[in-house]
Amino acid sequence: MEINIVPPNQDLPLERAYVVNMLIRSFKGRKDVEVHLHRPYWDDAEEKQYDWAAIFGNPIEKLGMEERNSIKVIMEAFNLEERTALIEYLKNRYAEKLKAINSAPLPFPIPQGLVPLSEMPEDENLGRIRLEKVPNYTLSFPVHGFYDLSAHPPILQNEQE
Repeated sequence: MEINIVPPNQDLPLERAYVVNMLIRSFKGRKDVEVHLHRPYWDDAEEKQYDWAAIFGNPIEKLGMEERNSIKVIMEAFNLEERTALIEYLKNRYAEKLKAINSAPLPFPIPQGLVPLSEMPEDENLGRIRLEKVPNYTLSFPVHGFYDLSAHPPILQNEQE
């Protein structure tokens, strides 16, 4: 299993700034499925502690839907301690099933127009893994993973080519 951790190339405006994804070797009949991990919910008090106007450069009373989505993208991210614990958990629990674990800081300023992972719809191709529902889950925070099966060819198709 490969572990790729990209360090920040700038000062981060807050601690909650790290994204993590994993590449599952085989999942639901697909090969090398990329799963974007995120916090599905958080304490409102934590969200209120940040100076969003300073982070986005806009007066707080003028935050619209795009800024609100950017706030959610940040709140879904992990802090350094959570990222480290999550990577260790994945390494110890799923080493044989994973091809890679990747982590990088969010790009600041957050690009406009992003849709938070927790708001992505689910259907036959788009779905969620709820890691905290798996027996013997040991992390102190919930983690969900969003995937898109349509982005990965079926395993049988790959083997025939």
